[in-house]
Amino acid sequence: MPEAGTGHRPMLEVRKLNAWYGESHVLHGVDFDVREGEVVTLLGRNGAGKTTTMKSIMGLVPQREGHIGFNGQEMIGLRPDQIARAGIAICPEERGIFASLNVTENLMLPRVVAPGGLDVATIHELFPNLKERAGSQGTKLSGGEQQMLAIARILRTGAKFLLLDEPTEGLAPVIVQQIGRTIREIKQRGFTVLLVEQNFHFAATVADRHYVMEHGRVIDMIDNADLHANMDKLHDYLGV
Repeated sequence: MPEAGTGHRPMLEVRKLNAWYGESHVLHGVDFDVREGEVVTLLGRNGAGKTTTMKSIMGLVPQREGHIGFNGQEMIGLRPDQIARAGIAICPEERGIFASLNVTENLMLPRVVAPGGLDVATIHELFPNLKERAGSQGTKLSGGEQQMLAIARILRTGAKFLLLDEPTEGLAPVIVQQIGRTIREIKQRGFTVLLVEQNFHFAATVADRHYVMEHGRVIDMIDNADLHANMDKLHDYLGV
């Protein structure tokens, strides 16, 4: 269910994407687009295929077929490190903060893949908590601070297309609001974001468009401006 009539090629173009874990066929012909500068969410119940879609884009699912075009280049068949060098970065649901490293060491760990990433001073402006906790062990941070560190780490790399998997899950409302502000800020700075989110009330505060997934397929696309008018339909989709 790609967006038609945009006048130019999307930054990310996913067509007929299938993916398997072993014998389990998880994605069944997923279709969607993300244009440069957008924040787009994948909404859906648990098990709908949202995270598998993210991991497939990043090359982290071993068996996948179809088309994933990024800035006109085919990503299917590339290794995760090659995809990262093309300018895509993932912030996984499990965050991946290293216990043996302090906040600054965690922040500096990923390699820079392109010019244009945020410098440490700018990251500290966005995330003042990380500046205060710079010398703290990564896993001594609160869940919200770990999530901020996981997002901050990929902003350094120069990747302009960010995959954020459930960034608000399990976090206090005040932290959720801060992450919302951060996503809006990085959008203004020219980053493009694909967001997996269970909380569509949060998604509505940051996203331009929403794709709804069910049983490994995209079944609908809703513009953020039309979200309120489609609330009944969304409740049916998401079972909330």
